[in-house]
Amino acid sequence: MKRFWKNAVAVERDGGWGVELDGKALRTPAREPLIVPTSALAEAIVEEWNLVEDELDPRAMPLTGLANAAIDRVAPDKQAFAAGLARYAEGDLACYRAEGPPQLVDRQEASWDALLGWGRRRFDVDFLTTSGILHVDQPTATVERLAHAVGALDAFRLAGLSPLVTIGGSLVAALGVLEGALAVEQAWECVSIDERWQLEQWGSDSEAEAALENRRRDFFAAARFLELLES
Repeated sequence: MKRFWKNAVAVERDGGWGVELDGKALRTPAREPLIVPTSALAEAIVEEWNLVEDELDPRAMPLTGLANAAIDRVAPDKQAFAAGLARYAEGDLACYRAEGPPQLVDRQEASWDALLGWGRRRFDVDFLTTSGILHVDQPTATVERLAHAVGALDAFRLAGLSPLVTIGGSLVAALGVLEGALAVEQAWECVSIDERWQLEQWGSDSEAEAALENRRRDFFAAARFLELLES
């Protein structure tokens, strides 16, 4: 799609904030009005639209994409969407440790023990860890309490939480970012340990580095989306 608008602006509407392109309300792909909870998020979305030069590239507009997802995908069946994210409590990345080499084991232990320690204190739960790929069942109370925390979120926060969970593989790290207990940089360090280790061991690999950077970009965009919901 080529740019057809001259100017995007944020406007207060229906108890939230909408975006207008040359005076016409911006709509989601499902033709719902794009209305977000905070002026800060609306202004950030406006900036994405005003930065478009010639052709619209959805990959360069992550905040718009997440707002669309909240309205079109999450809100129609919030509980089902939340349940899908909550299932990550059953196999959180931080619970599955490498068997070797020792340097990687130590790196995971230092980062992931601290992460799970926060989760234990915050949600009054326990986590079981294992080495290798064999599944370990988490305590029922752990799964239920984390599921309750996710299920209590609104559609916009669920939309922002989703990339953090699916990209990183750790529900605990994602909740840490959501609640401000973890800076996004800290969370990314936690969830990308294995990939960065592989690059360190095998040297430069342009394709692997590009894939990791794309994941990092989307991870950070989701964290910014959540931050703008609190502004």
